[in-house]
Amino acid sequence: MYKNKTSWTTRFVQFPLLTYLVKWLLLSGIAGACIGSASALLLVSLNWATDYRENHLWIIALLPLAGLVIGLMYHYLAGTASRGNNFLIEEIRSPHDIIPFRMAPLVYIGTVLTHLFGGSAGREGTGVQMGGAIADRFSKLLHLHRRDHRVMVLIGISAGFASVFGTPLAGAVFGLEVIVVGRMRYESILPAFLSAAFAHLTCHAWGVAHTHYPEPVVPHLDIANILWVALAGVAFGVVAMFFSRSIGFWGSLGKRCIKYPPLRPLVGGIIIALAVWTLGTTKYIGLGVPTIVDSFSQQQMWYDFLLKLIFTTFTIGVGFKGGEVTPLFFVGATLGSALSAIIPLPMSLLAGLGFVAVFAGATNTPIACTLMGIELFGAEPGIYLGIACVVAYLFSGHTGIYTAQVVGSPKHQLFIRQKGKTLQE
Repeated sequence: MYKNKTSWTTRFVQFPLLTYLVKWLLLSGIAGACIGSASALLLVSLNWATDYRENHLWIIALLPLAGLVIGLMYHYLAGTASRGNNFLIEEIRSPHDIIPFRMAPLVYIGTVLTHLFGGSAGREGTGVQMGGAIADRFSKLLHLHRRDHRVMVLIGISAGFASVFGTPLAGAVFGLEVIVVGRMRYESILPAFLSAAFAHLTCHAWGVAHTHYPEPVVPHLDIANILWVALAGVAFGVVAMFFSRSIGFWGSLGKRCIKYPPLRPLVGGIIIALAVWTLGTTKYIGLGVPTIVDSFSQQQMWYDFLLKLIFTTFTIGVGFKGGEVTPLFFVGATLGSALSAIIPLPMSLLAGLGFVAVFAGATNTPIACTLMGIELFGAEPGIYLGIACVVAYLFSGHTGIYTAQVVGSPKHQLFIRQKGKTLQE
């Protein structure tokens, strides 16, 4: 009798599930198309800004003025939007406020200005914030329930990430994995995957191409190679921790020394412009994609990763806008390339491992980063990518570039006392 009842219930529970599927197909499709279009606009704008800056280097002298404009915009117009990605994470974990739509245009303008005039920043933060603001707009227009509001914000994160980097699998899992360290939000798994796919397709439909990275040389799987990859993962994790803490250091230093917020990026812009002039190269500003690609075939100098780390954390710390992920790719790829001088693994493999592993350690998303590596470099180095990402995740400690992340499951029993606290605490 019990078995028949269970079978009857199970048979008809598929109807509400079908309704659930149709609902999120529609919402994810519409939101994903809008977010993918926004990401396409962002990528085209950043390509233009980079090309213009490299052909008119004098414009870097105006970086302080661009910093002042960004500082004034965010001080007087942004409100809660100034908290960026951390605001999105907090809204998914415990929704209270409607995310202001002005977050999207503000972060777009701020990021383009940062890149045009010579700051060192990425694009992931911009894509994610634009995605979150756009997706949340549907929550307001359709008067969705609070639990659906949380899902829509997560859709924005997944779709924004997927369309900016051309990695729909990694984008979907990133949105599920980034909210709470050590736990995945499986209740949103369907919308996350659907929105990531739709946003990725839309971005491609606009004719926007993503960077193609060289496929690394992959040695055969054996114990020695696994140990070398794990050792490299330790280095990647420590550097990721240093990157995360450096952003907080520069931010705190700026607040102590300059009380009026709009002046921080102004003064910071002066310092960055002078540093670029002193070094005589633009290698360490902007996205740095050409250097990332070169790292797979040309051994980089040991200090390249460190200079990019300093430029980026300082740029973000003093108030310029943009993401941290592409600079993390630069830091990891150049570090891996340099490590090939002492670690007996192919340079291209070490560059690829560093590319995703430093990112994994700084964002506490080892599964998403492993999938990203597979999407970008193919399945063959998959096991090495996974080991490097997990080791880097462990050795970065409970730090991260997103201070709103909560530790849901400690990385190790050594960290057990930190469970339930944010990374900032």
